[in-house]
Amino acid sequence: MTMNLPAPVLALSGPAQFAVWGLIIIGIIALLILASFVFRELNLWIQAATSGAHVGFGSLIGMRFRKVNSSIIVLSRIQAVKSGLHITTDQLETHYLARGRVPNVINALIAANRAKIELDWQTGCAIDLAGRDILDAVHTSVNPKVIDCPNPASGKTTIDAVAQDGIQLKARARVTVRANLARLIGGATEETIIARVGEGIVTTIGSSTSHKAVLENPDRISKTVLQKGLDAGTAFEILSIDIADIDVGENIGAKLQADQAEADKRRFQAEAEKRRAMAVAQEQEFQAEVQKNRALVVLAEAEVPKAMAEAFRNGNLGIMDYYRMKNIQSDTSMRTSIAGGGSSTGDKTSG
Repeated sequence: MTMNLPAPVLALSGPAQFAVWGLIIIGIIALLILASFVFRELNLWIQAATSGAHVGFGSLIGMRFRKVNSSIIVLSRIQAVKSGLHITTDQLETHYLARGRVPNVINALIAANRAKIELDWQTGCAIDLAGRDILDAVHTSVNPKVIDCPNPASGKTTIDAVAQDGIQLKARARVTVRANLARLIGGATEETIIARVGEGIVTTIGSSTSHKAVLENPDRISKTVLQKGLDAGTAFEILSIDIADIDVGENIGAKLQADQAEADKRRFQAEAEKRRAMAVAQEQEFQAEVQKNRALVVLAEAEVPKAMAEAFRNGNLGIMDYYRMKNIQSDTSMRTSIAGGGSSTGDKTSG
């Protein structure tokens, strides 16, 4: 074990030799780690240099200490240079440290450059940091996308509106849009486009005098809606609005009239019942009034005998006057009974 050691090391005692061996092993391990560290960065440096996208070796070492993925930076730098874009390593590293998606922005810039779409590095980074998918926006700008209105994911399959003749129409539209990169930051999303188009369809159908006119010319809806400038303030530019399907629904006008008639009938019935109840109550009041008056008559008749007795006591009424009154009452009673028996009986009696 000690045969290949230098003479000064051989002169050391056993423990000292073990310490030296430990230092040598630690040094070898440190050299291997450093070699692997340098080799990885050297590999990236050579790759960048041979691609014409120079990246300083010191910058690569600094990226390791700044917790920056040097592979992403170098590959993005090579991709940008090969595509004719002048983007520095510092710009790539700054966007990476800002939690940006560097490869996504580079691919978007390359696609925009090939499609002759104006998009610079600052705008692309701003859109990416705003949370928008810049690459998808460029693809949408190059290849317009179609949006279904209404969105099937919302659970509705048609936009329902009622014409002035009361007939319901159910429409489905397809909106072709293209991304507007200048308004992508702060611009409204697809939900706003769907809502505005739906509102325009309802307004157009509602202003039509007849549902037949809408069925005959469904393109009138798309033309009217398209002229409203519904893409204002959104991240898209509406290219066309096409009515995919339009069906006839219920007769809402007739249904509303029937419901109104039923409501009127119930109201009239309630008013009639109210008047009947008032009449019954009034009749009961009249009957009570009759009973009251009859009671007053009975009370008045009860006063007659008292008055006659008082007249006898005071000498204002004699016995002959009393008998004459009784005769008159009997005669009146007889005449009343004869009259009640019929006219023929009365004639025979008088004869």
